[in-house]
Amino acid sequence: MYRMAKETVQRAMVFATRDRKKRRRNYRSLWIVRLNAACREQGISYSKFIAMLKKAKIQLDRKSISELAIQDPESFKQLVEIVKQAK
Repeated sequence: MYRMAKETVQRAMVFATRDRKKRRRNYRSLWIVRLNAACREQGISYSKFIAMLKKAKIQLDRKSISELAIQDPESFKQLVEIVKQAK
């Protein structure tokens, strides 16, 4: 029974590692979808928004920008305006 228990634990660890990576991937895609929707409301595409963020040297990650777009739309609108000016 020791061998079977050991194999089961190893298998569980493989699943846990795989699913942790999968969860990160899912959250990142969720943030991107949220950002895309918020950007479209402001009249800009997601890809252009991200490119202009980099050009404006604003180093915010997708998670924080997504939360900003949901929790405080006015601040997100100001961020979009700042990015648009940095063309």
